[in-house]
Amino acid sequence: MNSYKTIDVDVRGSVHWLTLNRPDSLNAINTQMATELRDYFGNLFQDRSCRVVVMRGAGRAFCAGLDIKDHEGLRDAPFGGGFGFQGHLADVYIRMRRCPQPIVSCIQGAASGGGFAFALATDIKIAGESLKMNSAFIKLGLSSCDMGVSYFLPRLVGVSVASEMMMTGRFVTAQRALATGLVSEVVADEDLEKTAQGYVDDLLAASPMGLRMTKEGLNMAIDAASLEAAMAIENRNQIMCSGTEDFKEGMQAFIEKRKPVYRDL
Repeated sequence: MNSYKTIDVDVRGSVHWLTLNRPDSLNAINTQMATELRDYFGNLFQDRSCRVVVMRGAGRAFCAGLDIKDHEGLRDAPFGGGFGFQGHLADVYIRMRRCPQPIVSCIQGAASGGGFAFALATDIKIAGESLKMNSAFIKLGLSSCDMGVSYFLPRLVGVSVASEMMMTGRFVTAQRALATGLVSEVVADEDLEKTAQGYVDDLLAASPMGLRMTKEGLNMAIDAASLEAAMAIENRNQIMCSGTEDFKEGMQAFIEKRKPVYRDL
């Protein structure tokens, strides 16, 4: 992680504070950032030491979307499954959802296009009062069905509101994002880190396996074919969790009215 140039990863115990670090360009996505994010989120799948990720942007914006000035980088992007930069960047969002760690986002300023999609791909979203997010693809002559937006957005806000956002490309303010269920909370920009830390503390109070299984189970339940299919995953996850030492510790701590000490065993 020390070799990253466009992102910064501050490891604080079992929490990674991931910062998109191109503030002069409002953290716009270039090929190098896509490559580094693919590497980072890909490695998380096997990283048992990291339990939670907090994702944010340096400076006054979360992420303004694609760096359209990076013509040479886009042209020379890796293979991307045959889709070049398109597939290369798209894989970042898949890896964000595939990693077992919950991702908390602190979103201030612009969150547009691919940056909007970054926010949608996180698990818990906290907005700063300066937030302005939109599906900017439609403003550039493209389809707004890009980078997972057509998957994430209607599941968060419903088809009608998603259609409005995607077909018009209108900016959504922090308060509208809160009203439509896009974010969990709106706070002053300067309070984003403190607020995120509160969520982190609550997440770390869960057992490591229980937290991982909750993210996995929720992801699968969203697309479950039936109630029975969702319950099959729930039953499997609970049986696995109930066989751990951490479950025994959680039960004992509840009886003794103390905080559990989980060891991921």
